[in-house]
Formats: sequence, structure tokens, C-alpha cells
Amino acid sequence: MAGIASLTAPGLSPLDLLNAKKPAVANQSDVTKAASPSDATKAKAKASSQDFEAVFLNSMFQQMFTGIGGDGPFGGSGATGVWRSFLTDEYAKSFAKSGGIGIADQVYKSLIAHQEARA
Repeated sequence: MAGIASLTAPGLSPLDLLNAKKPAVANQSDVTKAASPSDATKAKAKASSQDFEAVFLNSMFQQMFTGIGGDGPFGGSGATGVWRSFLTDEYAKSFAKSGGIGIADQVYKSLIAHQEARA
């Protein structure tokens, strides 16, 4: 019990700390800095948005290859499907990394807006 009492200053209760107002900000640029996500958060959001676009593109590329026969490098064996799945995955990652079709940009903007709204 003595450890809990030492966490608060004399005359202050935990409710006083919760009800305390935030200090006033000197200018608007300080508000913008406080509300904007950190560089690490922006990097994670960019990577996540590119990954999302790659998954979408992979799905589209797989649909393109569904009607193609097996005259490829594996001669129509069961390995053709596995090879094509790796191929479409790499195509999708390459497309998304080089700019994609615009999905990643919109997802990134949405993620950043959501982070700013939470701050």
C-alpha cells in the first residue's frame, strides 16, 4: 500500500491527474506536429498499403492465368499451378513496388488520415 501512495504527489489524487487539462499550444505548427504520425508509422503504413495492393494484384493475375493450358516450363504437370502461383506473386509485388495501379496510394492516405484522427 505504501508503494501506491508514493506514486502521487501530496494533495493530488489520480482523478486530479485525469481531469487536468492539456497545456495550451503556442502556435498551429505545434498542433500539426503533435497530430501527425511519426516517420516510423508512415513507413509502416506505406509498406502495408503496398502489401495490400500486391495481394489484390496477385488475385487479379491468378484469375488471368486460370484458362491457360500447361504448355509452359513444366509441361502441364501439377507443378504448373505452383510455378504460376509464385510467378503471379512476384508480378504483383513488382507492380505494387513500382507504383501499382493506385490502390496503395489511396490506402496509404486513408491509413495516415486514420492515424491523425486518433492522435
